[in-house]
Amino acid sequence: MPDQRPVVGLFVTCLVDLFRPRVGFAAAALLERAGCRVEVPVQTCCGQPAYNGGDRATAQEIARSVIDAFSGFDYVVAPSGSCAGMIRVHYPALFADDPAMRVRAEDLARRTHELTQFLIDVRGLSTLDARFEGAVTYHDSCSGLRELGVKDQPRRLLGMVGGLALKELPGAEECCGFGGAFCVKYPEISERIVAEKTAAIVGTGAGTLLAGDLGCLMNMAGKLSREGRKVAVRHVAEVLAGDPGPAIGEPERG
Repeated sequence: MPDQRPVVGLFVTCLVDLFRPRVGFAAAALLERAGCRVEVPVQTCCGQPAYNGGDRATAQEIARSVIDAFSGFDYVVAPSGSCAGMIRVHYPALFADDPAMRVRAEDLARRTHELTQFLIDVRGLSTLDARFEGAVTYHDSCSGLRELGVKDQPRRLLGMVGGLALKELPGAEECCGFGGAFCVKYPEISERIVAEKTAAIVGTGAGTLLAGDLGCLMNMAGKLSREGRKVAVRHVAEVLAGDPGPAIGEPERG
């Protein structure tokens, strides 16, 4: 009998590939448990750094390669609101002067989702076989929240994890100071923003910080480490998949 499961192309993201591959494996496991067949095509960056830097020609070149790589899938899912937002919101606008490419970009945009959004809004996931003992707090990444409307979905999924207690983060919707190239262009402002964020995180009393974008997580994990704070930082997919492993910045267990 032919495999009737929807085929999902996993957009791994650069940061996951280079710094935290276990997030990609966790995302694939969650998608498979949600009844999907997962494939990972040869891929590159979503083009956001070039796009944000004003290099439209390079951004278009990268976008074309992504559109080609993910043309044959029922859905495209990324464990990142930032990358998913780039594809869904900005790819069509990139090709405003190229009608044929705009049609292809719009088609890809319609099929692209952030991971928690896909699990809840598309697959209707209602149960998870996962446990995590302890209190966590959650940061809403800017792109996922504002471009894609990702807010309730990760919280609903965390509510399915046995043993987990969610402590809401004051100012959860406020930027962590990363902002891609923003933290490089305006380091003093970025440092002030993340310092306010880490103070709020510590104030919750939670032992673990979660979010859906690795850039935000690495930024906050770095600041917490420099401050000597004992807060573990992980991608939400790792907890939802039931295999959190070492926190960001901790050595892998041998």
